Amino acid sequence: MTNHHGIRTFVLHVFEMLLVMAIGMGVFSALAAFLFSVAGSSLMGQPGWLRVALMGVNMTVPMVLWMLLRGHTAAQNAEMAASMVVPSAVAALFVAAGTFSTATGFVVQHVVMVPAMIGVMLLRYDEYSHHETHHGAVLGG
Repeated sequence: MTNHHGIRTFVLHVFEMLLVMAIGMGVFSALAAFLFSVAGSSLMGQPGWLRVALMGVNMTVPMVLWMLLRGHTAAQNAEMAASMVVPSAVAALFVAAGTFSTATGFVVQHVVMVPAMIGVMLLRYDEYSHHETHHGAVLGG
């Protein structure tokens, strides 16, 4: 018998994480643009590899914070962060080497990162599909 509640919880968790990543991209990219502007430069004026790497950080930091809020363990946070940082670092290295354009680096980063995240979640399906597991004491679940 299929556990529809577990599947629903898992899918909801994936969407929560994607939403947090999108918000992080917007908020932290705007913050980075502001800080570069204050420093007399611009985000777009930075090397492509740095922009790709920053995008990875901009998505990973809010994701880890969200997971902490949701009561995930340090090990779960480390796994999820690695699923995001590794594709970002590899894409940034290809951009720095001139193998990828910056635009291609961003595409590869995102195309690899999302399946990597879902892969980590599938490897730990029991942890990501149970309400009690990802709604820690902070949220009263």
